[in-house]
Amino acid sequence: MQNTGLNIAKFGGTSVANHASMLNCAKIVLANPKTKVVVVSASAGVTNFLVELAHRPMTQQQIEQTIEQIEAIELAIFKALGEPQDVGEKLQELLQSLKEMAFHEELLHRPDLQDALLSLGERMSSLLFAEVIVQLGGAAQNFDVRKVLRTDSTFGQGTPQLEQIRELSAQLLAPELADNIVVTQGFVGADSDGNTTTLGRGGSDFTAALLAEALDAATCEIWTDVIGVYTTDPRITDKARPLPELSFEEAAEMATFGAKVLHPATMEPALRQDIKVFVGSSKEPEKGGTWIVRDCEVEPAYRAITRRKEQVMVTVKTPEMMYAQGFLERVFAIIAKHKLSVDLVTTSEISVSFTLDNPPNSVAERLNRETVDELKEICEVSVEHGFDLVTVVGNNMHSEKGVSSRIFAAVANYNLRMICFGANPHNMSFLVNEADSTEVVRDLHKQLFENN
Repeated sequence: MQNTGLNIAKFGGTSVANHASMLNCAKIVLANPKTKVVVVSASAGVTNFLVELAHRPMTQQQIEQTIEQIEAIELAIFKALGEPQDVGEKLQELLQSLKEMAFHEELLHRPDLQDALLSLGERMSSLLFAEVIVQLGGAAQNFDVRKVLRTDSTFGQGTPQLEQIRELSAQLLAPELADNIVVTQGFVGADSDGNTTTLGRGGSDFTAALLAEALDAATCEIWTDVIGVYTTDPRITDKARPLPELSFEEAAEMATFGAKVLHPATMEPALRQDIKVFVGSSKEPEKGGTWIVRDCEVEPAYRAITRRKEQVMVTVKTPEMMYAQGFLERVFAIIAKHKLSVDLVTTSEISVSFTLDNPPNSVAERLNRETVDELKEICEVSVEHGFDLVTVVGNNMHSEKGVSSRIFAAVANYNLRMICFGANPHNMSFLVNEADSTEVVRDLHKQLFENN
């Protein structure tokens, strides 16, 4: 049963980049009395520095310089707050932990240490943001999300334990909402042994949705640096326009296939509990944004175009596949064992090709290598890099006349390495050379959204 008096607000890294940005966000929070839980990302730039420390071999001097860059961001916000003593003591504790972990000799080989280090960005920004709200006259406290956000022990990509999150939130988080605005961390969790885990890059959206589900919230706001969800990335074409509404299914497709404004898993908790999700700009809240709901008033054939970069195509080949039963089962059992997600698949008599997401310094990149090595034990494997995945998202695309012909007309001059269409009424996807993907998106957008 929904708590109709509760809204969860999440603010991304650019929204909490500095003191002035935090002030804007705090005003948004205080303007809505239903907002009782605030989830924040690390201040812009901090996570990138932490990722470098956690994954890249560096000299002592390089480590010291990177730490200094992180300190400069955090201390600038602290100074603008007037350097309150209690906040200063806690901030210095976190910065000391940063130094100790950054110089740990096993850091590059210990995923648990890497997660503990990566969590510090969110832990520092939540500490500072809570103080911003207090200085504006609000009652706020900084809450350690690791008390309630329980995951398994897959460091770098923890899987949330939903029942435990609900139980712990009811016990430890819900009672705090009566008298306080709770400011907590996105992206961060803990396993049953208390070890710090993370939900993967961009996991702050997911955190907000998980807490909204656990607390039976009515709405969940995702505040970022753009005015809602656009027909495509406005950095690719200035003709992109914001969408007033999306269905859960459309938003899930867009997030899965590369829309950076949403984390792919965000829609799952919202859909399970029918929680309305709002996406808007913390810099221009007066301009509104996009509402994501179960059913939209209008469901057009074409809603948006997404791009997901850094894709690899894996082809497995064996003469034994011809008329053989069980080969595909063995291939996908290996993929499932390593918990990888496959988006596009094509088959022939003796080979199967599929795509894998392959962002650098990610759990997926490591698992991809392990998966390919294991596949080589049963068949011939080739791996091709340098692809992007472009997806048209819409409605009833598999049954509406003329839908596919307009799309193919727009991409007629490009080499399409793989095509996926028909398995889902909400999308058509292409694997294209990364050098072509920007123009592919622009031409599709012109054909589908600008020529009407």
